Amino acid sequence: MIKRVEYIKKLNSFKEKELIKVITGLRRSGKSILMEQFIDYLKENGVKDNQIIKINFEEKENEEFLDKDKLYKHLIEMIKKNKEVYSYLFLDEIQKVRDFQIIIDSLYVKKNIDIYITGSNADLLSSELATLLTGRYVEIKMLPLSYKEYIDNKNDSVELFNNYLNNGGLPYLLNLETDTMKYEYIIGLYNTILNNDIIRRHNDIDISTFENILNFIIDNVSNIISPNSIAKTLNSYGKKVSYNTVEKYIRYMKECYLIYECGRYNILGKQSLKTLSKYYLVDLGFKKVSSIKNNTNLGYNIENIVYLELLRRGNIINVGKVNDLEVDFVVKKENEIEYYQVSTSLYDEKTKVREINSLKAIKDNYKKTILTLDDYGIGNIDGINIVNLRKWLLA
Repeated sequence: MIKRVEYIKKLNSFKEKELIKVITGLRRSGKSILMEQFIDYLKENGVKDNQIIKINFEEKENEEFLDKDKLYKHLIEMIKKNKEVYSYLFLDEIQKVRDFQIIIDSLYVKKNIDIYITGSNADLLSSELATLLTGRYVEIKMLPLSYKEYIDNKNDSVELFNNYLNNGGLPYLLNLETDTMKYEYIIGLYNTILNNDIIRRHNDIDISTFENILNFIIDNVSNIISPNSIAKTLNSYGKKVSYNTVEKYIRYMKECYLIYECGRYNILGKQSLKTLSKYYLVDLGFKKVSSIKNNTNLGYNIENIVYLELLRRGNIINVGKVNDLEVDFVVKKENEIEYYQVSTSLYDEKTKVREINSLKAIKDNYKKTILTLDDYGIGNIDGINIVNLRKWLLA
């Protein structure tokens, strides 16, 4: 089992703070395992068994607690039995409990309760709950394995990196030996997400149209697109769909964490642009879902990996626009800004000039980096850092 060290550190930094710790993310990205690992960490650091109360709402034996009143009564009884200073409360997949926010809100105001909850869709932080808990929660956004976690102290190699590119970083894949088994697991997970997180919540969905839109997005990962351009293209193929439907289905994909949207930012004008975005998959393994077979562009795939890694590192990310040039990522964290270009190789002089010129067009003094798969020619050119991608991922 791979220890999710960075997430454990983050949870520990908020331990016993008067904030509800909300762990969100894709199904099977490791949220339940993270809870178990953090519980082990607490025990290793002096927390007693009776201080920990954990319920997984996907387990059959906890079915009665899907009733919020029974759940609340049970939790209060368990807390009262605990004579220790703190009770650590772990509620896994709590969105399955109808009106669960009432329970959380009531428990929050009580003393000496440290609350941790997980969920796999946007219901967990719906506008109503977010409003109710404003200023009283912190969201820990969990992603599948990073490349650093994926290699798990093994020696970095081209083979390992290619496996990561081809199959993605869903934790359970490490237990599967063959590509066929991995393919079947990913397809099964996708179908579970489709049925449990999308169709069950949105009975207006047309599955064929939904999958046409998802296939288009998968085939255009890291391309600048819009709901309007998707609708026009699909209609030109005879697959009738409206702008409103595309926009709605994209929202459903984002709600269950299948995709992330990266908006554009005018660097010179210092303002967000409302039209056009890029979309990235939560995990490259989901490219296997698409019926389109020309979605293996290496440059687009590594750009997807860089986006996810920047997200893991707690950044706000946009696509940059400098006049007619594009900067792959404008990254903001606290008061710092960084600019990133992603390129498979800079050995071709035209490519090198293009990537460097996009960054040189930015006249401020913030850090500028080009990430590449090249092992040679890395260093610094005109103040721009040229960095090997795999080494950057392992930093």
